Amino acid sequence: MRARVSWTLVLAVFLAFPPFQRERVEEMGFGEIFRIERMRVDPALTQALRSRWDAEASAFAFPWGHMIPSLEDVSWITGLRVYGRAVSGYTYPCYHELAEHLLDLPVERRSSLVPRVASQESLGLYEAGKNAGEREDEYLERLARVSRRELASEPGPQADLDLRRFLVLFLGRLLFATRGDTVHCRFLPLLEDLGEVGGYAWGAAFLDHQFDGLSASERQTSTSGFYPFLQVWAYLHLPALGRGDLTRPGLVPIARRWDSRRDTRHLADQLERLQEAIDSYPYMDVVCQPYLGEGDEGQPWLA
Repeated sequence: MRARVSWTLVLAVFLAFPPFQRERVEEMGFGEIFRIERMRVDPALTQALRSRWDAEASAFAFPWGHMIPSLEDVSWITGLRVYGRAVSGYTYPCYHELAEHLLDLPVERRSSLVPRVASQESLGLYEAGKNAGEREDEYLERLARVSRRELASEPGPQADLDLRRFLVLFLGRLLFATRGDTVHCRFLPLLEDLGEVGGYAWGAAFLDHQFDGLSASERQTSTSGFYPFLQVWAYLHLPALGRGDLTRPGLVPIARRWDSRRDTRHLADQLERLQEAIDSYPYMDVVCQPYLGEGDEGQPWLA
């Protein structure tokens, strides 16, 4: 549920941005993420996949052999760029001065974390909770409306500040989310020059983050980061599991085409059935090349 809430909050700020700010986000290569429908989280599918992850091989160990999410999957499914400069640099023990300079947000000394509430409130999201009986579209519209009041309407230093705050929230709570209720500042040095942000291979870094999350402690039952990626990966490669519905064929990136199929059974029952389905999955129904026949028109991120 937290992952879905984070998605809604970040999307609300993106929609609240004036057109020139949304264009900047698009130029950075993040625009396609915000065209993807807010998908229902499928914890049973996530746990079933996690249980098959071989950390030593960095691949899923299935009865028919190993399979691994690839850069091609990231590009087709999410629309993130997998080419460009490496997302790398120093990780500092303390981001206090950098956060004050680039975000004007509080970071305690000897810390690398911004409190999530402070990060949200800096973008106008003072009351981010969902009201009783409020539909998802009403909730999103209300958040975007209140956020818009706080955001700069013209280019300038305040607009740059808004954009950095948004990117830190987007990267730290959605694309590269980790456990806990804070926003990490590790990407902040890469955001100092906003004109350079689009030159990084964020899709490659995202895949690396997925591997890290899958290789985490076995006691962790969920994956961190942008959860629709692994769900849609399973829909494409293991369609006979029947966990997704192709409701919007032809849209790109491919994640826009899918919805998570509703399953009202208890989570433990779902997980048991999924494990059995994977154990007996027909090898001939495994789709190794799901993108054959797909055209790349209108998808510059595939270059």
